[in-house]
Amino acid sequence: MTVPLPLSADGIDAGLPGATLRFQPDWLGGDAADRLFDDLIDALPWSVHRIRLFGREVDSPRLSAWIGDADAVYRYSGTAFTPHAWTEALSGLRRRLEGALDASFNSVLANLYRNGRDAMGWHSDDEPELGPQPVIASVSLGAPRRFLLKHRQDANARAAVVLPHGSLLVMSGDTQRLYRHALPRTARPLGPRINLTFRQVDPVRRR
Repeated sequence: MTVPLPLSADGIDAGLPGATLRFQPDWLGGDAADRLFDDLIDALPWSVHRIRLFGREVDSPRLSAWIGDADAVYRYSGTAFTPHAWTEALSGLRRRLEGALDASFNSVLANLYRNGRDAMGWHSDDEPELGPQPVIASVSLGAPRRFLLKHRQDANARAAVVLPHGSLLVMSGDTQRLYRHALPRTARPLGPRINLTFRQVDPVRRR
């Protein structure tokens, strides 16, 4: 059974063994979140990425844009993504996240979920170039969506949280090694949502 993530005063204490999570539902104020959403939905080079699913290439059920430093080439589902240049808004957000989390980020994957039919299947951000214990900082903008976590081996270790406009979810430590996560489809009528997952990519790790 999937249970909600109970919030503690300083983040998340979800009873998920081995996971290191931090959640701030109002990390960005409403006005700042509104401005960022409006800026990104118009400014980013959104496109449909091709992904490998059950041995064949298909269109991903969302729009995406890979942004980062010039050497932050990222390989996902059999495809290498060369980053687009940082926008002013994303550069500012990166600096704020690095200061708040004492972490470094050289790239961000932006996903645009146009409605409730757009989704993300079960996966882990565990590509070799992210390192063994990556810090993944996820900023959500727009329509709230339900985010799921489940342990790779323990069926009882599952949780869910609704990610609202302006929220920050940070996954670090062994979370990617032990857990998968997903953003499921919903039949509810929903507006668009932008998700930004900041990360540190080291292409040398793949060699």
